[in-house]
Amino acid sequence: MTRLRWFGVLLGAMLVTAGCGGEGRPHHQQAPALRIALLLDSLKEERWKRDQDLFVERAKQLGAEVSVKAANGDAALQEQQAKDVLAEGAKALVVVPVDTEKAAAIVALAAEKKVPVISYDRLIRNADIALYVSFDNVKVGRMQAEYLLNKAPKGNYILIGGSQTDNNAKLLRQGQMEMLKPAIAAGSVKIVDDPWAEGWAADKARDETAAALKKAHNNVVAVVASNDGTAGGAVDALTEAKLAGKVFVSGQDAELGAMRRIVAGTQVMTVYKPIRPLARMAAGAAVNMAKGQTEDGLVSINNGKKDVPARLLEPISVDKESIDRTVIADGYHKQAEVYQK
Repeated sequence: MTRLRWFGVLLGAMLVTAGCGGEGRPHHQQAPALRIALLLDSLKEERWKRDQDLFVERAKQLGAEVSVKAANGDAALQEQQAKDVLAEGAKALVVVPVDTEKAAAIVALAAEKKVPVISYDRLIRNADIALYVSFDNVKVGRMQAEYLLNKAPKGNYILIGGSQTDNNAKLLRQGQMEMLKPAIAAGSVKIVDDPWAEGWAADKARDETAAALKKAHNNVVAVVASNDGTAGGAVDALTEAKLAGKVFVSGQDAELGAMRRIVAGTQVMTVYKPIRPLARMAAGAAVNMAKGQTEDGLVSINNGKKDVPARLLEPISVDKESIDRTVIADGYHKQAEVYQK
């Protein structure tokens, strides 16, 4: 073979090699990041912003990109958002459902693409979800009612529930009634009203509390408010009736406003649910599932269709005496913010 011909063969081989390389990724280009999605009911409440930030932080640490969508309480919008993130290539969905029944449609959409769904904080009903991560919400309800019973073992009670489209609201009410039933049966406690606050809205809770106070001629000793948003609404109504600080009010979520009300004496307790471990656990499970791995639960909870693997964290009761050693010690709130000094 002549030198010229040999050079031509070598050049051709180099061109073929370069051409083959062009079909793939350049060596400096990284593989596309694993994509997962977090579908939230809303970002209006303080706690959900925390969930979002902690979840995204952990997912990024694990090498995943997160598409975050908030549906502002609109179940149809949340379903459309699920379609959008699935079309974008999300390999796992983590859903805080607007409506725990209607969200089954989201699970069905994901199943068509073989994408697992983790139900976050609220249990999606009648659907083949892969995992449920939350707190023991029946226990939260028990804790709320038990605390108020210890403060006011006799008298008229108002129960302010959350959204009836949220299964958690029903679980909370179940726990509250489990604790209150013996006192009701004994005649020491009477439930004068037990409305639900649509969308967990504080203004709805205020209006329902005001109506219940009117019905009871202001003769009320306790308001079992299911979360801190509804507690704030209840306290507004009690303030208007000049009863704030005289009627015991419960709550849940350890929001900053609730901490300040507890310090001021207009709300007596809240239930703190440490969000950091919940969000990190959900993010880790979502990333693993997106990679095709399976995640087990520590317990199982039936959602109407199947026994769902579940991981439930322990809630913590917080009052004026325990603020410093719970939410402040955890770094959930700063002491200066709570005590405003």
